[in-house]
Amino acid sequence: MSMNQSQNQSTAGLATGSGNALGAYQTQGFFDEIVDPRGVARPEAQNLLNLISQMPAGELMRRQKAIEKSLFQMGITFTVYSDEAGTEKIMPFDVVPRIISGIVWNHIEAGLKQRIRALNMFLTDIYSKQAIVQEGILPKELIDSAATFLPQCMGLKPFNDVWCHVTGTDLVRDDTGAFYVLEDNLRCPSGASYVLQNRFLMKKNFPQLFQASSVRPVSDYPAHLYEMLCEMAPPTVENPTVVVLSPGVYNSAYYEHSFFALQMGVELVEGRDLIVKNDFVYMRTTDGLQKVDMIYRRIDDIFLDPEVFRKDSVLGVAGLMRAYRAGNVSLANAPGTGVADDKVIYAYVPDMIEYYLGEKQILPNVPTYVCLRDDDRKYVLEHMDELVIKAANESGGYGILIGPHSTKTERDAYAAKIKENPRNFVAQPTLSLSRVPTVVGESLEGRHVDLRPYVLCCRDDVWVMPGGLTRVALRKGSLVVNSSQGGGSKDTWVHADAGQAVAEL
Repeated sequence: MSMNQSQNQSTAGLATGSGNALGAYQTQGFFDEIVDPRGVARPEAQNLLNLISQMPAGELMRRQKAIEKSLFQMGITFTVYSDEAGTEKIMPFDVVPRIISGIVWNHIEAGLKQRIRALNMFLTDIYSKQAIVQEGILPKELIDSAATFLPQCMGLKPFNDVWCHVTGTDLVRDDTGAFYVLEDNLRCPSGASYVLQNRFLMKKNFPQLFQASSVRPVSDYPAHLYEMLCEMAPPTVENPTVVVLSPGVYNSAYYEHSFFALQMGVELVEGRDLIVKNDFVYMRTTDGLQKVDMIYRRIDDIFLDPEVFRKDSVLGVAGLMRAYRAGNVSLANAPGTGVADDKVIYAYVPDMIEYYLGEKQILPNVPTYVCLRDDDRKYVLEHMDELVIKAANESGGYGILIGPHSTKTERDAYAAKIKENPRNFVAQPTLSLSRVPTVVGESLEGRHVDLRPYVLCCRDDVWVMPGGLTRVALRKGSLVVNSSQGGGSKDTWVHADAGQAVAEL
């Protein structure tokens, strides 16, 4: 699965409204999700390419600019803390949707449901008996050295053993069209609000195409989210009060926090708005204190409760963990889930699936070298120019070395880090990621994409949003899709099978 050499070929543009939907567009040896190797539209993308071919010259670009203007007016932004030129950015968006067939989506959905069941069982185990460690399936050293393993959470019993209520699992597709799990996001996964806003803008700007394409809906995500939060509140409560707990306006995902609070019709609160009395959580209101039963928290674990975690935290609520342990309030996601999305622990998820479920993984991991293992580390250090190397607890595209695009100086510096702290690094082959046509100037060019579907877990029920956030590497040749690294997003259209609900305008 090495990088296809044809990546270095020049890209011929597909004119945006030239009367020929394919034009001189080249797949360049990559798996293209809209066009097959013969240059023919894939069946699920035929309506899309027909529309593009019928557009007057410049029309697709006009609609692209109209959507960008709408994003700015709607205040759909994110924050890049490291950008000295200014932190508030609109989320870059591309008008050409990603289209996934129903049969492919059914496979993805089954794999995600299997994976989240195993991860919940792992978290229940690792914060209690640690049987998976005792039986030698997972090295004890990995748990003891994991920055995200919280000893303060030992013995916790979330209702129905659901730790991961909301999950965002990152998927990639290789040059055969097969999907792989790149990583799990189990703490405060963000981006779902962009999925809904992308869909709203696409419906508005491409109504005829949307109606003709039998796309499954995503607009019911807030309703599913609210229903799950209510059901996972303390079972003694009939009409639970739900709140969204945010670090505040300076957080990079604050737009999303306020968006979902508004969509669900619940209060958006900060730590200073909550108080714990007699092991119950209350919200300060103009009418006095109101009991809170379920907190959809968008604050990192270590800031949740200064009595238990960071004593200097002003973002959390003193006594929150006491109320949680007493069963008087629920937290989504449960504290401590971060240990299951450690990039080293990730390498053992296939083993977890076999151990806890007695099943083979449906969605495979990307093959992963764990630098703590002597043989793996030796291989990584000898093949750095071929691999993608990641720090175990970094996110947002930071802390990554992409070997084929790196210099010897960069590789040498990274090798020193690996030797100093091998536990902190994993490496993976450089996949030939799939591409989707993307507006570049006045033409369409292939750009690499990944996919983050959102999974809601409620008791024995697991619901997967049909689609998710497609992130696109807008820079030519780039494999990094994160918005903080210059990436953007696309609307993701899952084709509805017979009998399935279809999104309406």
